[in-house]
Amino acid sequence: MTIPDTISATIYQIAVMHLFRTIIAALVFTCIASKSQASQILVPMDTENQENHLKAYGIAYWVLDQQVHIYWLLNYRGGSFLIPHSPSIEKEFIIRGVSYQVISEATASSVLAEIASPSVNMEAVKLEVAPKMAVYSPKTALPWDDAVTMVLTYAEIPYDIIYDEEVLRGDLSKYNWLHLHHEDFTGQYGKFYAAYRDASWYMQQKKEYEADANRLGFSKVSKAKLAVAQEIQRYVLGGGFLFAMCSATDSYEIALAAQNVDICESMFDGDPADANAQSGLDFSKSFAFTNYQLVTNPLRYEYSTIDVTEKHYAAFQNKEEQDYFELFEFSAKWDIIPTMLCQNHTRYVKGFMGQTTAFFKEFIKPNVLIMGEMESFDEARYIHGEAGKGFFTFYGGHDPEDYQHRVGDPPTDLNLHPNSPGYRLILNNVLFPAARKKPQKT
Repeated sequence: MTIPDTISATIYQIAVMHLFRTIIAALVFTCIASKSQASQILVPMDTENQENHLKAYGIAYWVLDQQVHIYWLLNYRGGSFLIPHSPSIEKEFIIRGVSYQVISEATASSVLAEIASPSVNMEAVKLEVAPKMAVYSPKTALPWDDAVTMVLTYAEIPYDIIYDEEVLRGDLSKYNWLHLHHEDFTGQYGKFYAAYRDASWYMQQKKEYEADANRLGFSKVSKAKLAVAQEIQRYVLGGGFLFAMCSATDSYEIALAAQNVDICESMFDGDPADANAQSGLDFSKSFAFTNYQLVTNPLRYEYSTIDVTEKHYAAFQNKEEQDYFELFEFSAKWDIIPTMLCQNHTRYVKGFMGQTTAFFKEFIKPNVLIMGEMESFDEARYIHGEAGKGFFTFYGGHDPEDYQHRVGDPPTDLNLHPNSPGYRLILNNVLFPAARKKPQKT
């Protein structure tokens, strides 16, 4: 080989090595860039871009349970979520059928900058911890179902079932969030006496409630339920979050207000109610309602004048397509709590009946916030308040996707309602305790 040939070979080797380094550098850059662009998952919660709103909350909870922090983007595309990207998290979206978009860090930063602008009614709230959930429910089967346990199960959010014994022994301290549903805290067995007193389930439930009350040291079911209600009140005052639906809302309040009088007639507790029970109510003992009148007639399916059901039913009988309530729009940067609780892809939510359907505004205490209403009927459907260090939300109605759910009806199949606005309100309350800090007051 001549000298010129050696030089040519050397130049060729240098060129090949340079090309190899260039290719490696390009591959590394592409990998880094790709990883950067795939660093966040945006979970849209608007109408057009989310196939399953309800299961999206379940993924948000699941991510929090993995000790991964996320952002709840209030009023951004229906209350979207921003979640750090990982292959395992992305796989979960695919498995559960939840719509998502993989975006770069730069795009995520741009979204957060848009939300932070003072000119828009949006806010980004950091969620850090998956709240520990408890549902107050008897261990025996009931002839009706519970919308909250159904949606928690559908969204794959874990919860524990607790009842009187667990509450009275102090187990509430283990939980961040407590749900009450179709329950009667007054000791009147749901006021089902007129229609179901001869039904086997009613007689069996009455027998079980009386036996449980005696076992716990109480002479009457009403006294046992009052002790439970007071323990729940202490839980809230100490910093817990209470979410109640349907008859658990007003029966809970009435039990607290009536703690010094007997409001149960003899078919419920063996002796007549106090003749002056109404005047013996102490509205200062309860959270949300005041100045209402008791309904003491045992043959009437109603606890008090708080509830709108009778008037509501008369107005919308055979007209359920006209029954809607409206969510308020709050300032996301200042009224963070109600903004979180009202996140939805619509401001107009289908109405639905219950033993307690909604609340007449005139009986709501002035310090309680109305978040959803039917203004034309002067009724509030969805209310919220603070008590001590804790919070409570009351939501009227029994099942957001079954307009008039009756005793014995089959449970709603949420696979048919994955985008239910009414069920979304329940799940907003589930995530609220996960917020990084106590939100600001106005």
